[in-house]
Amino acid sequence: MKTKKTVWIPAIIAVTVATVFVIYYYYMSSVSGGGPGPRPPEGGVSNLPTGNVGGRPGGEGGGGNGEIFKTLGTISVFLGAAAFSWFWFKKKLRSPSIWVRKAGKLLHSLHKLLGWATLILIAVHGVYFLITKLQDNQTYTGLAGFAILLAIAGYGFFINKVRNKWMRTVHRLLGLVWIPVLLLHAGGSAILAVIASLAVGALVWVLERMAGKTMKPVPGDTI
Repeated sequence: MKTKKTVWIPAIIAVTVATVFVIYYYYMSSVSGGGPGPRPPEGGVSNLPTGNVGGRPGGEGGGGNGEIFKTLGTISVFLGAAAFSWFWFKKKLRSPSIWVRKAGKLLHSLHKLLGWATLILIAVHGVYFLITKLQDNQTYTGLAGFAILLAIAGYGFFINKVRNKWMRTVHRLLGLVWIPVLLLHAGGSAILAVIASLAVGALVWVLERMAGKTMKPVPGDTI
């Protein structure tokens, strides 16, 4: 029983840290007079994970190093969405649809790679803006998201090393908790990534319906 309970401790710590950062973000936003939530970027450019990028060194005018690291943040959001999309396939590896089975096996093989790529890109993205724009309030939502992402990666790394049935549950729950924090930090690009992931889930449902529920399941790998 003790082991079952202790597996939740790192997740609780990560969520607590993220909550503190989010609360501090709202506090600093109210003090500085800016409303909470990702601020609209200058020049009509769609909002990206770095928040208000117009004032960041190298990010002005849509060029420079700021744009490069901003783009890395955006790419990481969609890589994270792709990794999360494995959720739609985890119990579909014996699906009557050959396309669902193939896509599921592909995502299963890429899931960890996508997760680590997301973590690395977000770390690079975040370190740059911590150095160049620490005073930006959006930094706090970024740190909140990174705290949860670190926990997600940690659970993912130890899932096959720690024999506890709750490891996968906590790993998935942290992924769900990460979404609202990511939406708060990234704004429009995160919304598009969430929509894309939901569209994948809808496509899986459609393909299975088309394949027919009466077809005999094909043996395949399971998790």
